[in-house]
Formats: sequence, C-alpha cells, structure tokens
Amino acid sequence: MYAEPTSAADRPAETGEIEPSLERIHGSSYGWALACCRFDRQEAEEVLQAAYLKAIEGKARFNGHSTLRTWFFGVVKTTAAEHRRSGMVRRLALGRWAERRPAPAPAATPEALSSASEMERRLRQALLELSPRQRDLLHLVFYEELSIAEAAEILRLPIGTARTHYERGKARLRQLLDGAGDR
Repeated sequence: MYAEPTSAADRPAETGEIEPSLERIHGSSYGWALACCRFDRQEAEEVLQAAYLKAIEGKARFNGHSTLRTWFFGVVKTTAAEHRRSGMVRRLALGRWAERRPAPAPAATPEALSSASEMERRLRQALLELSPRQRDLLHLVFYEELSIAEAAEILRLPIGTARTHYERGKARLRQLLDGAGDR
C-alpha cells in the first residue's frame, strides 16, 4: 500500500533523528507550506514553525506507515488549517475594522524579485482561482513530485476523488493560462 522510501529524506526517522530528517526536507516543506497558505510568506513561515514544533515535541508522531515527507506534509496541511481557523476567530474577535486596515507593503525579497516574470504571476493567479483541493493536489504532484496516491494520503482523500480533482485542476489551469478562463 505504501511506497518504499526512496531517499534518506524519506526513510523513517528514529526518535533522535527527527530533526536532521526534517532539515533534509525543509525546502520542499516550505514550498508546501506556502501553497497551503495561499502563498502568504509570513503565514507559511508561522505554519511551518508550528509544524516543526509539533514534530519535535512529539505532539505529531511519525508512525512509519508512510514516508517521513508524506507524514510531515500532512502535519503542515493540518497546522495550516488550524492556523487559518484561529485567524478567523481572531479576526471576528477584533471586529470588522481589523480587516479594513491596509496591509503593510511587503519588503523586497529574493522570492519577490524572482517572481517578477509575467508567466509566474499568471500561473500564481491561475492557481489561486482553482479550488483549494485542486490547487493542493497540483502543488503536491508537480512541485513536490509526489504521486497522486501520496497526495491523496496527505489531503485525506480517497484515491479516486484525488484523481478526479487532479484531472479537473489540470484542465482548469490550462484553460486559465490559455485565456479561455477570462471572465
């Protein structure tokens, strides 16, 4: 049912090895956190930090039923959902005026500078127009190079549902990028 680990980063970690194992997959974990947070860099960093804490403190436990990467991506996805829910509660508690305040202009970062190309901007915009499920599946399969089955496991979806959303997401993304999706 589960694929055999293919690299050192995907091998099950012993209790004392969790930190180095997570360190090896940090780049792809950060990319997944960005996708889970709708490319909000600050939120992604907070979510990833919280996910690391869960793993290191033992609040999220790797049981070896999947690869470390698949397991940790699930932890990141769950943490992002928790973060989003707590953010909604916080916004409601502060009232509507908190949402009306303009957000500070983001500082120029290497990521922002590299994303200046028109195609990347269009791709990002098109990804944001997909349903969250489609967007998450496409990110996991294309950017993180996971199989549809592994992505389905992370997103807690039946494999058939994942395949359907994957195909529909690809078709919709193609439509949006070709300009046929313009309103």
